[in-house]
Amino acid sequence: MSETPKTVAIVGAGIVGVSTAIWLQRAGHKVILIDRAGPAEGTSFGNGGVLASCAIVPVTAPGLLAKAPKMLFSRNQPLFLKWGYLPRLLPWLVRYLGHANTKDATRIAAALAPIIGDSLADHQALSDGTGAEKWVVPSDYLFVYKDRAQFESEAFGWALRAANGFEWDELEGEAVKQYDPTFGPDLQFAIRLKNHGRITDPGQYVKDLAAYVERQGGQFIKADITDFTHENDKVSGVEIKGGVVVPCDAVVVATGVWSGPLANKLGLSVPLETERGYHIEFWNPSFMPQVPVMVSSGKFVATPMDGRLRLAGVVEFGGLDAPASEAPLDLLRRNARMAFPGLTWSEETEWMGHRPAPVDSIPVIGEVPGLSGAYTGFGHHHVGLTGGPKTGRLLAQLISGQQPNVDLSVYSPARYIA
Repeated sequence: MSETPKTVAIVGAGIVGVSTAIWLQRAGHKVILIDRAGPAEGTSFGNGGVLASCAIVPVTAPGLLAKAPKMLFSRNQPLFLKWGYLPRLLPWLVRYLGHANTKDATRIAAALAPIIGDSLADHQALSDGTGAEKWVVPSDYLFVYKDRAQFESEAFGWALRAANGFEWDELEGEAVKQYDPTFGPDLQFAIRLKNHGRITDPGQYVKDLAAYVERQGGQFIKADITDFTHENDKVSGVEIKGGVVVPCDAVVVATGVWSGPLANKLGLSVPLETERGYHIEFWNPSFMPQVPVMVSSGKFVATPMDGRLRLAGVVEFGGLDAPASEAPLDLLRRNARMAFPGLTWSEETEWMGHRPAPVDSIPVIGEVPGLSGAYTGFGHHHVGLTGGPKTGRLLAQLISGQQPNVDLSVYSPARYIA
C-alpha cells in the first residue's frame, strides 16, 4: 500500500493505461481511466499478440538507409509509403533515419531490454487473479528462414540479442519439420527462443483487465481530453470535452500515437509518427503453427489465437487519417501462402492500426519535468503489448514515491522538453 493514496487519471485504456491502473490499485490508489473510444479499441486490439521479449532490435538498424529506397519500390517488401504524406513525414523521417547506425541501434536495444525482456512473467503477474489470465499462454517464439544464409544476413540483430542475454536453439532441415510440420518447403532454418508467450485474444484480454479495474472500484469515463489543469506547478485535474474538469492528484498520458498533442499541453514536444500496421485473421483455419512465428523473409508474425490465425506486420507511413491500403494486405496474403501452403479458412477479417513511433525508437516513460504529478507512458513502437505491463508497474512505482530497480533516465520525458 502507498502511504499517501492518490487519485490518478489515466488517459488511454490500452494495455499501458490498463496495466498502470491495475498496479496503482494494488498500491492503494484510486484510478480513473479515460478513453475516447473504450478499452482496447486501438493498437491494443490489433497487435500481433506475441509477448516478444526478444524484439529489442530497432527498425533503424545499420544498413536501413541503403535498403529503404529499393524496398519502397518493391511490391514484395514490407515497407510502404503514401507518397502524398512524404512532405509532412520528412522532418521526422530525417531524424529517425539518423539513428540507423551501430551505436544508436545498440543503445536502443539496451533501453528496450528492461521494458520487454521478461514479458511473459510481467503479463502473468499483471493478470493474476483478474480473470484475464486465461488469455496468457506461455510458448516458444520461432523465427523461420529460407536457409542458414538468410539467418546469417541478420547477424547484427542476433548479436544484439545475445549481448542482452537472449539464448536460442537452431533448427535446420528436417528438424524444422519435426518441430512443426505446417511450414512450406521454402523454410528450412529456424531459431527457437524459449520463455516467450502469446495472447490468444489481445482485444478481449485488455477489455477483461479493464473490467477488473472497474470491479476493484476504478472509474471509466468515455470522453475526449481537451486539457489539463494545474495549480502551483502541480497537476490538479483533467479537462474533458464540454469543459468538465475531473479532479485528480496525478495524470498519466498513455494514448499511443495520439499522445503527442496531449504531451504538448504538458510542456513536451515529442517527435512522434504513426507507423501504420496491418493484420489479417483467418478464421477456423485448417491448421495453425504450434507457436508464434516470425517469417523473416516477409517480416510478418503468424500467431495462433482463439479460433483464428492472425498475420500481423508490415510498415506503412501515411499518417493518421488516410484509409487502409490494399497492397500491405495483399503482401500478407501472398506471404501466408508461401509460409503455410495448403492452408484454408472459413472467413477473413482485416485491420489497420497505428504504432506510436518516437524519433529515437525509445518509449517516453516517467514524470514530466517542471510539473509535479504529470507522467507519460507511450511510444512503444512495435512492442506496446510486450512492454505494457512493465511500463505500468514502473509508472505505479514512480507515482507511489518508490524507486524502481530500473534506470529510467533513458526513457525520461525530459529529453523532449519544449
